[in-house]
Amino acid sequence: MSEALVSLTIDGVEVTVPAGTLIVDAAKKIGIEIPVFCYHPKLKPVGMCRMCLVEIGRPKIDRATRAVVRDENGDAVIEFGPKLETACTTPVGEGWVVLVNSERAIKERQQVVEFLLTSHPLDCPVCDKGGECPLQNLTMKHGPGESRFLYEDKMRLDKHVPLGELIFLDRERCIQCSRCIRFQTEIVDDPVIAFSERGRKLEIVTYSEPGFNSYFSGNTTDICPVGALTTADFRFSARSWELSEAASICSHCAVGCNITLHSRREARSKGAEVIKRVIPRHNDTVNEIWICDKGRFAHHYASSEDRLSQPLIKRKGKLVKTSWEEALKRVVDGLKAADGSILGIAGGRTSNEDLFLMRHLMEGLGGQAVQHGDMAGGDLVQQVGVGAETNLARLGAGDCILVVASDLHEEAPIWWLRIKQAVERGAQLIVANARTTRLDAYASHTLRYTYGEAAHTMLGLLHAVNGDGALAKFASDETREASETFAKAPNALLFYGHEGMDYEGSHALAQACASLLSATGHVARPNNGLVAVWPRCNSQGAWDMGLAPHPQGLEEALKGTKAVYVMAADPAGDDPALASMLAEIEFLVVQELFLTETAKAADVVLPAQSFAEREGTYTNGMRRVQRFYPAIAPLGETRPDWQILAAIGEAMGLEPARPSAAAVLLEIASENGDYAGLDYAALAHAESQWPPVGGKDLYFGGTANPNQQGVGVQLPSGVERGEAFEIEWSTPARVSSKRGIMMIPITKLYDRGTTIEPSQVLSSRLVSLCLHINPEDAKRLKISDGGEVDVTWNGGEQRLRTVIEEEVPRGVVLVPRSLGVPLAAPVAVKIRSVGS
Repeated sequence: MSEALVSLTIDGVEVTVPAGTLIVDAAKKIGIEIPVFCYHPKLKPVGMCRMCLVEIGRPKIDRATRAVVRDENGDAVIEFGPKLETACTTPVGEGWVVLVNSERAIKERQQVVEFLLTSHPLDCPVCDKGGECPLQNLTMKHGPGESRFLYEDKMRLDKHVPLGELIFLDRERCIQCSRCIRFQTEIVDDPVIAFSERGRKLEIVTYSEPGFNSYFSGNTTDICPVGALTTADFRFSARSWELSEAASICSHCAVGCNITLHSRREARSKGAEVIKRVIPRHNDTVNEIWICDKGRFAHHYASSEDRLSQPLIKRKGKLVKTSWEEALKRVVDGLKAADGSILGIAGGRTSNEDLFLMRHLMEGLGGQAVQHGDMAGGDLVQQVGVGAETNLARLGAGDCILVVASDLHEEAPIWWLRIKQAVERGAQLIVANARTTRLDAYASHTLRYTYGEAAHTMLGLLHAVNGDGALAKFASDETREASETFAKAPNALLFYGHEGMDYEGSHALAQACASLLSATGHVARPNNGLVAVWPRCNSQGAWDMGLAPHPQGLEEALKGTKAVYVMAADPAGDDPALASMLAEIEFLVVQELFLTETAKAADVVLPAQSFAEREGTYTNGMRRVQRFYPAIAPLGETRPDWQILAAIGEAMGLEPARPSAAAVLLEIASENGDYAGLDYAALAHAESQWPPVGGKDLYFGGTANPNQQGVGVQLPSGVERGEAFEIEWSTPARVSSKRGIMMIPITKLYDRGTTIEPSQVLSSRLVSLCLHINPEDAKRLKISDGGEVDVTWNGGEQRLRTVIEEEVPRGVVLVPRSLGVPLAAPVAVKIRSVGS
């Protein structure tokens, strides 16, 4: 059905817009500025600041006939109301005449600005918002030429109020527009800040413990139209006009949020360029204009003093600094001596260009390259992943989203946010997990299973669709009801994770999910398909470049191997058994940012560049390929991963060195049909996105940046290109322990990984290393809340403090990843209370 349109005139210019469009948005269409403070295109209108007051004339209606009254020329007679009206809360009407710059409207705007400034501090020379402040700009454009401010009437309020560890409030600068409060309430459903008191005593307070306890708190500083809210790591550290900008992609999870890195040279860093702040970059198909606080604040590792800056080689059992020439010669000699018995291990946080050349190098030497990790299904995402032009913003009434084996709030916060918003627009949500997650509160169907039975649950849904008798044992009333909702939806997305499973279990789950999508016809179309909640930002890119985890695990892959080349991974730090095996390898090369446990055991350590120092591409969990740009100068003698690999390949006579990352992408496009036609120019294409959300001179935006550097390219799925997909399924062994209890590693947003721990501003938010246990299991094992226990398993042991929680399923204990417990997959453990 075609959309109803409305025509009206704004300051003499006729415009036609969809019915329901607010006047303030209609004016944007024709380039007319209606100034605002409280209004924001991503928030509900409230009309609090009165800055957008306009005159509105409506066609006069004859009371008797209800027809429009017309003059002698046949034109509608326009009647203006006695009062001005708010353009941010008033939808357009047919035939209306709106006066934005009439004498009355101009005078009212002057009075509003004057009123806001009656007690506003003259902080502009020291305010962090200076140079990008809507209040500053609108005062110059719309404020009065003189002020009637009386110094003795000035309100003096607290100026450096920590709402939390990350966000500071200056109460004198606040103009009470409520954008921050509405963002926390409407957008993220974290109502942890609110107004207190009334009148001139009105102030923002936090009600959470710890203060401003939200994963999205930094976004309030972006949309604040004044300098009232500032971040802990940027306040008083730079002026906006001193900053250089570079478009980038967040490297902390599989969402691939578009961001802008702001950098500056500074004396305290000895003249080096450092990242001063990270702000979101507009991309409605990925992250809109929001980012989580991990993506905003966990950038300090790029400038960490602990970074590797020179190559290292082992001499007399110790790693010592050396030149690139000597290091590369040692690598070439060591790899040649292995005579094809070589294994490459790559992590999922490196770029497509790096991963492509890693596979090329390993295969050229007669070896193989694998991805470090235990999550399967990248090949299935290639086949039945989301269709081109998928946009979560378009999911709504009648559509369905299924999330299984993933705690999205911790693993991919922006996906959690966008799914919540889809539910609020009317979409149905099915959550399947072994434990309670925050997403359960928005679910229409909640499927609870025992750890290890995620695939079985999905097969229960599949049985309700295809009636396969072999699947009947997995079906239940709950799966039948959920399956009916999923199958009937016009559009359906399925997000799967790998919590509580090894590679075999993950592969079975991915198979079941892909088969369910195919059986219900939710493939080969926009807003339909499979999405993997990968643990790393470019895990899908690794699959696309031909690097999959070894099906039997790295222990099997390492058997009989003479030389190992590790890039951006720390297998020794993740697993004591792997550490023992790597210690016996004849020749070990590690290419890293930091001196990890694996790097400490290496014969050669090659210093790599961070994502902020180089260019490249990532492929996110929805198979959108996106480009990132260098923001700061490389540290020391570091080199990009692809360049190091290319130099080694050239030195070994395999291939000529590539001149640039762009050249490597062209090579990828020529070999990989999925990437055909891609180049850096295509990825730099910036589309017009409506409505514009601010930044630069856009008066309502705060500091979120418009996207002028590219929104990326969504790859079509295999079935979208006409490839056949056959429904297959398997049932993995259930996770169980006859002699003890199962310990399950779970993902937390604020872990102690190498790319987050260097950020001191986040130190108070890092989760504690604890063992989470169900009250009944704790009682059976005679464990007290807060007490210490010794946990032992095959190849490891750890002393941990316990936390007793009802949410933990019986028969398992949960431990956060990347906090010091070297555990990648579920394992049977024995637990003994210390002192017992």
